[in-house]
Amino acid sequence: MEGAEVLLQIAIILAGARLAGEIAMHLGAPAVIGELLVGVLLGPSQLGWIHPSEFLQLLADIGIILLLFQVGLETNIRRLRETGTEAVIVAVGGAVIPMLGSFLLCRYAFDMSLLISLFVGGAMTATSIGVTVRILRDVGRDDSREGQIVLGAAVLDDVLGVLVLAFLFQMSAAHDTSYGGLLSLLAFIGLFFVVSPIVAELASAVISRYGQVTELPGLVATLIVSLVLFFAWIAHVVGAPELLGGFVVGLALSRQFFLPFGESMAPDAAFTRQVRREMRPIVQLFTPIFFVGVGLSLDLRMINWDSPFVWLFSFSLAAVAIGGKVLAGHLLRSEPRLIRQAVGMAMVPRAEVGLIFAELGRSAGALNGEVYAAVVLVIAYTTVFAPFWLKLFYRRFGSHGALGKPP
Repeated sequence: MEGAEVLLQIAIILAGARLAGEIAMHLGAPAVIGELLVGVLLGPSQLGWIHPSEFLQLLADIGIILLLFQVGLETNIRRLRETGTEAVIVAVGGAVIPMLGSFLLCRYAFDMSLLISLFVGGAMTATSIGVTVRILRDVGRDDSREGQIVLGAAVLDDVLGVLVLAFLFQMSAAHDTSYGGLLSLLAFIGLFFVVSPIVAELASAVISRYGQVTELPGLVATLIVSLVLFFAWIAHVVGAPELLGGFVVGLALSRQFFLPFGESMAPDAAFTRQVRREMRPIVQLFTPIFFVGVGLSLDLRMINWDSPFVWLFSFSLAAVAIGGKVLAGHLLRSEPRLIRQAVGMAMVPRAEVGLIFAELGRSAGALNGEVYAAVVLVIAYTTVFAPFWLKLFYRRFGSHGALGKPP
C-alpha cells in the first residue's frame, strides 16, 4: 500500500469517527457506537473502501494501550472504599455471574471449545465506567446512593476485567489451559502488577520534577507516552498483553492505587491534573482508530445470517449478559428493591472494555467470524440500549421514595 493512500485512510477514519461519534451522542447513544459503525460502513461489510492492514492495526494497538492507560488514570479506588462492601458485592457479582453464565452457555449449550467459552465469558464481565458515568449524570443521579455504588463497582470491574483479559490472552498465546500453567501465569502477572506501579511511580516523580524546570513545551506528555509504551513492551516481555502495561502506569499516576505502597506515596494532584490535561487529546486521537478498526475487522457479508446459530447465540448471550448484571444489583439485600434494580441496570453497558476483549479474542485466533460478530453485536446491544432504558426507569420511578431525592 502506498504511503499517500495510508494518509488518506487515516484522514477518513479520524474525520468519520469524529462525525459519527457526535451524531451518536446527539441521539443519546455513546460515541463508541458511532465509531464502530463507521468501521462497518467503510470496511468490507459495506463500502469496502478500507481494509485492515498491519499499519492500521499498529495504530489501533497503540489506541488500546492508551485507552487502558486512561482507564487506569481515571480509576478512583477511594470511591470504592467509600461505598464499602456493597460496591464490592456488586462488582464481584457483576463480573462472576455474567462470565460464568456466558461460559456455561457457550461450553454446554453451543458446544464451543474451552478457550472460546472463556473469551466470550470474559467479554461479558466488563462494565463501561465512561458510559455509566455519562448516563447517571444525564439523569442527575451520579451523586446518589445507587450512583456511588455503581461507580465504585465499575472501578473494581475494570481492574478485574483487565486481569481476566491478561490471563486469557496468555492462555491463548501459550495454548496452555492446565492448572499449572494458570498458576504460573498468575504468579507472573501478579508480580508485574505489584512491581510495575512502583517503578512507574518513581519514573513519574522524575518526569514531574523535570517538567517543573524545563521550558520545552509538551515534554510531560512526550515522556508519559514513552513511559506507557515502555511498560507495554515490558508487559509483552513477561507474557502479558501490552495493554496491561498502559493500565498499571495509569493506576500509578492516578495516585490512588490500592496496594499498601500506594497509600504511602505523597500525592501530587497538580501533576496528575497536568497529565490528564495533556494526555487527553493524544488518547482521543488514537482510540477512535481502534474502535473503527473493530468495525473494519467485521465482514458481515461473510456471516450466514440465515443460520439459526447467529441469532440464537447472540440473543441468548445478550439475555445472559444483561440478566447477570441486573442480578448482581439484586445481591444488595439491605437496599430497597428500586435501588437494587437501578444498580443492576446501570452496570449493563460494556462499550470499550467489552470491545477490547472481543478484539483480542479475534486477534489471538480464539474467536471465529460468527462468534466474534455475535459478541460485538451483544456489546453493541448493551451499550446502545442501556442509556435509554435507564432514563425511562428514572422517568417513571425518579420521584419514588425508595430512590431518595436527587442530589
